[in-house]
Amino acid sequence: MARDYYGTLGVKPDATPEEIKRAYRKLARELHPDVNPDEAAQKRFSEVTAVYEVLSDPQKRKLVDMGGDPLGGGGGGAGGMRDPFGGAGFGLGDIMDAFFGAATGGGGGRGPRSRQQPGSDALLRMELTLEECLTGVSREFTVDTAILCDQCQGGGCSPGTATQTCDTCNGRGEIQSVQRSFLGQVVTARPCPVCRGFGEVIPSPCAQCGGDGRVRSRRTITVQIPPGVADGMRVRLASQGEVGPGGGPAGDLYVEVDELPHDTFEREGANLHGTLRIPMTTAALGAVLQLKTLDGTEELRVEPGTQPNTELVLTGRGMPKLRSSGRVDGRGDIHVHLQVEVPTKIDSKQAELLRELAALRGEEEPELATTNGRGHGGLFSRLRTGRR
Repeated sequence: MARDYYGTLGVKPDATPEEIKRAYRKLARELHPDVNPDEAAQKRFSEVTAVYEVLSDPQKRKLVDMGGDPLGGGGGGAGGMRDPFGGAGFGLGDIMDAFFGAATGGGGGRGPRSRQQPGSDALLRMELTLEECLTGVSREFTVDTAILCDQCQGGGCSPGTATQTCDTCNGRGEIQSVQRSFLGQVVTARPCPVCRGFGEVIPSPCAQCGGDGRVRSRRTITVQIPPGVADGMRVRLASQGEVGPGGGPAGDLYVEVDELPHDTFEREGANLHGTLRIPMTTAALGAVLQLKTLDGTEELRVEPGTQPNTELVLTGRGMPKLRSSGRVDGRGDIHVHLQVEVPTKIDSKQAELLRELAALRGEEEPELATTNGRGHGGLFSRLRTGRR
């Protein structure tokens, strides 16, 4: 049974090449061995990479759309499709040759593939406090990635030597065989087992990289995090990821921000929210309080008669507004939510003072508010009369 190529990457069969590439990059970042050392994840990473190489090749993708399995076994090798009549696999070009009679001597092959392949992206996570997200930060990281081999400069050959044309495929990168079927002559093409489809062999591989063109190495890089970053944001460092096989172009390095919780504020975009508890006397009399913010100390004016759940705003004291272009466009606000605390325990003197205050304000007997604004006596008098 042919594998589900599109399902492996999580895309639809009509996905564009850009959508396929984005899906692969997302999975590669999650499954890359440098990020996820789990053995199952590494196996999944290899599968995803192989599937992406097929779907990114227009010819191989056509085979998939026709029901073939370019990665399947059988006579078709790595690039073939199983013959429903029991024969060996054959490619799309071979099908056309069989119908139009062109496959009689070696028809146009796909040619050798390049040794240079793009490198994988890498992902790092960086924990930042809210204060560091406010100002931005510069940090150094030590990463273990594949870098260009400095002995062969990515070529894979020992110094003073060079690659040679493969004698088995004569540089074509594939070998072909002709079979007869009811359609006529069918040409089967598969990657050359000697040069692995490159069309060239390395007679004297580099002793340092073994012919791969890259080696593992630890290196230190400096990451500059701009002001205003938030949890989950990623900073891209172009070409700082893995160097590809054969000295191919390096992938990108992504640094993902992990914002730590703050003791005072909760973040909502560029705005900060905090709760301030004040005594009922402060709410009644008013006061000027000193509020500690991320920038220092700010004056907060509480007006006399402030009610519970009042919200005060310190304009422009929040987080920087970081745009997609990397530019900071002003700052958000700090929203202070006031909670008025009513004492749960008071002594006899405090109780007497409160009674005197209640008497002065005529509050000995609270009244229920009415929709028409007219009072009907105190709460207890209404209950005694049974009014509803």
